Formats: sequence, structure tokens, C-alpha cells
Amino acid sequence: MTGGARPRAIPVFMVVPPRALLLDIAGPMEVLRKANLEQDTLRYEVRYIGAATSVRSSVGLAIAGIEPLPTRLPDDALVVVSGATDQTMNAPGTPDSAVAEDAEGAAMIIAWLRHAIRPGIRLMTICSGALLAARAGLLDGYDCTTHYATIAELRRCAPQARVCDNRLYIEDRDRLSSAGITTGIDLMLALVAREAGHGVALAVARYLVVYLRRSGADPQLSPWLEGRNHIHPAIHRAQDAITADPARNWSVAKLADVAATSPRNLSRLFNQQTGLSVTDYVNRMRIALARELVAGSRLDMETIAERTGFASPRQLRRAWNRLHVIPPSALRTQFR
Repeated sequence: MTGGARPRAIPVFMVVPPRALLLDIAGPMEVLRKANLEQDTLRYEVRYIGAATSVRSSVGLAIAGIEPLPTRLPDDALVVVSGATDQTMNAPGTPDSAVAEDAEGAAMIIAWLRHAIRPGIRLMTICSGALLAARAGLLDGYDCTTHYATIAELRRCAPQARVCDNRLYIEDRDRLSSAGITTGIDLMLALVAREAGHGVALAVARYLVVYLRRSGADPQLSPWLEGRNHIHPAIHRAQDAITADPARNWSVAKLADVAATSPRNLSRLFNQQTGLSVTDYVNRMRIALARELVAGSRLDMETIAERTGFASPRQLRRAWNRLHVIPPSALRTQFR
């Protein structure tokens, strides 16, 4: 750690409801665990909280060691609410007493959310966790989403919210929501990319063997790991460098230094392993970043071109038109 500086701590409170979907918890928290290991500028400090000290998860495994719901949260806290299942594995019939206990636990969490979430605290919901936030009145006036199977129920619970049913995840100010299950990983990767950098998010995604980011504004697979289905370490080093900073002026010579090979050999290997030239790959990563900025910000095209490494908006549009049917202006309108 440089100069003995301590990493910035980000307190994370993972809310574990009755019948919690285990992957809703494990996926996003594994992203944070690995992010802590990949850098030393910030540290996610995770605590697991709930209405009971233990719950039965969706797969029948008990989750224990859950802390009580805290009276007050730190000002910069991130609260993550897991989804839950109607029926856990190996439990074909649930006694009425257990159903009542689960309902009581959910009600306690809703009441706590209503009391604990205040301005400055970010609230992230995974899958049907959005229903708990909705019943606490915390999604009114926000864009949000949930698992496709609970979209209609979310609309009933939060009539003042703008519920979107074709999005992997949505970030609207201090409310973040994901469509469900594995999309919690996508949302947490997006958060890590913004707070710790693209390079860290890429390293985490590769460790988890998932896409770096499927954009929340796009239900299709992200291009961030395009051309990654190979095992050549030198080409992965070059791709890691490009993805971490697409806007940089990447020449073949610079990337050859990163990959520890000659420029000629890099060009040959790059085509062989990815099916793309170095220049094509750089432009695809720049357009991937530009697409996120177009869909998720109000920046003008000149600023986006500058931030993504293009010499001008005209150059950006030429590269864009090679990969996308609709122009940037139409994409922005679509996701507004």
C-alpha cells in the first residue's frame, strides 16, 4: 500500500430475508470479496443482517451468523437486499407456523428499511428484494426493475415507481435494482467498475468466468469480453490493458510491450486468437464504453468522443455505425 495510506472503507449491509435466494447473496458478495483482493485503495466491509440469526436458504442450506438489523446505518452505507423464494429445496410442505414466522420476518425487514434508509445511503435490491423495498415505500419516484416473474407484483406494490421489465439492472440516483439472480453479479460489477476501476472489474469478472459487464441498459450480452474465448496469456495481457483504459492511445508497439512480445508477433497472435486486428479490438472496446455513456449519461457527443479515445465525434460515429444499426441519438432516446 503506497505511503502507508489506509484504504477507504465502504460499509455494506447485506439484508438476508427468510427463504433467501442463495445466489442473490453469494454472487454479489463474491464480487466484493474478489474486488478487495485486487486492489488496496478501497475495501468493502460486508456485514450480514436480518430479522433472524439464521434462515433457511432457497437450496435448503441454513444461513447462520446473521446480525440483528442495526438501529442506525453509517452515512455512506450500501444496503443490499436479497430476493427470496416461495419454496425452498427439500421442503415440499411448509408448516403454517413457519409461514407465519417468515411473514413476520419480512415485515420486520420492511419496517427497518422504511426507518433506516435515508438520503446518502444507497439501496440495492437483487431479484425480488425489490418487493421489500417497494413495500417500504422506497422506490416511489425511481426507475427500478426486478425478476420478470415479479414485475407485475412490483407494479402493484410501488404504483409511483417507474418499473422497467426489459432491463438487467437499473441505477437511478441512490436506488439500484437488478432483474434477478445472476444479474446481481452484473450490477455489482458495474458498481466496482465505477468505484475501483475497469481493470479491477475485469479481473473480478475473469475470476468468476462471467462477462465483465452486461450493460443495465441492454438485455444483450456485453462486448467487454468479446474475443476472450482463448487461453493465450500474452493476448489476455494486451486485452486487459485495453479494457482497463480504452481511451488511451494504444499503438501495436505499446501493447507489444504490455504483452512482452514483438509488435509483429502480437499482431499475428491477436488475429489468430481473437479473430480481430488490434485496431478493430481497440475500437470495439471504445464503442462499448461510448455506448454505456450514451445510454447512461447526458454527455454530448464531443465529450463522449474525448472520453473514449476518438479524435472527433465524426470519427466516433463512423466507428459506431460499423457495429450498431441505430445511431447514438436514437439509442439515448430509447433508454430515456
